[in-house]
Amino acid sequence: MITTENKTKAFALTQLHKDDVGSPQAQVAVLTERIKEVTEHLKANKHDFMARRGLVQMVGRRKKLLKYLEQKNFEAYKATVAKLGLRK
Repeated sequence: MITTENKTKAFALTQLHKDDVGSPQAQVAVLTERIKEVTEHLKANKHDFMARRGLVQMVGRRKKLLKYLEQKNFEAYKATVAKLGLRK
């Protein structure tokens, strides 16, 4: 479970303005943090198939958001991928 502190840090990386929590960039940042946490959990608990399913869903949702961002605003897409250190 992502902590409030980690969520705030993720938002701070990509926010467009002070109260921005709904932009694609902010959503991708939070999903990335959640994906990192679940990945660490799965390294220790290899047979947790429900967590694995949730991880696959989160990765798919992040992929869709990044695809949307790439089509709508390519410069913001490149900046987001660079800030979060994603492979694309």
